[in-house]
Amino acid sequence: MPASLVLAGAGKMGGAMLAGWLEAGLDPRATTIIDPVPARPIVDLCARHGIRLNPAEPEPGAVLVLAIKPQGLEAAAPGLDRLVGPDTLLVSILAGKTIADLRARLPRARAVVRAMPNLPASIGRGATGACANAEVTPAQRDAADALFAANGTVAWLADEAQIDAVTAVSGSGPAYVFLLVEALADAGIAEGLEPSVAQALARATVSGAGALLEASPEEAAELRRNVTSPGGTTAAALDVLMRPDGLAPLLRAAVAAARRRAAELAG
Repeated sequence: MPASLVLAGAGKMGGAMLAGWLEAGLDPRATTIIDPVPARPIVDLCARHGIRLNPAEPEPGAVLVLAIKPQGLEAAAPGLDRLVGPDTLLVSILAGKTIADLRARLPRARAVVRAMPNLPASIGRGATGACANAEVTPAQRDAADALFAANGTVAWLADEAQIDAVTAVSGSGPAYVFLLVEALADAGIAEGLEPSVAQALARATVSGAGALLEASPEEAAELRRNVTSPGGTTAAALDVLMRPDGLAPLLRAAVAAARRRAAELAG
């Protein structure tokens, strides 16, 4: 964990990451939260741990994490730039905002890590893709890696251009899975199940399949084949899902749309 940290933006994602960092050993007394309208759980968390919340004169930290809304960067940038010291590592999780965007708006920033986590970070099961510019030192990269690892899996990218794809796949991905649970439950209801039963079975099926995927060394495709008997019920369903206009092309189109939107948010 870094020696000191300033978190700008403590919404759902910022708050989720903060909880993981505190659990992993981040010193709350060396932590500052900047959020103009903090939610009650954040106010309570800060009071409980002695975290500085919106101090009148905040000081730069070893790490400044940007977790505000991307659309708010332009307005917030002058105040945030004052929180960048000569040795501060800037870590941004702002979708679509490139390292060049960040350095243009926060001219004091030199070392920058751009990352895209996802919401399961709130339970330590997140997936984060990250990349660093040339000014990031090995020690700063280690500090960033420790922050991301406290929230789950970390994948470092050699090319910043891949971040938009990470945003579209894992950043937005939990919403796709939640939609799958909704759709599976609705399909069960359409086949005569009580809503509560359909919802419970759909939720447990998706979470259980995810746990099996994590526990097994086999690829997802092999696990799919393992539960598909030739000519059976699963095969009948997969004949629909795997047809040319089925799930795979639909997901490709969805991920492409998310990637395009991430690119639109740049600048």
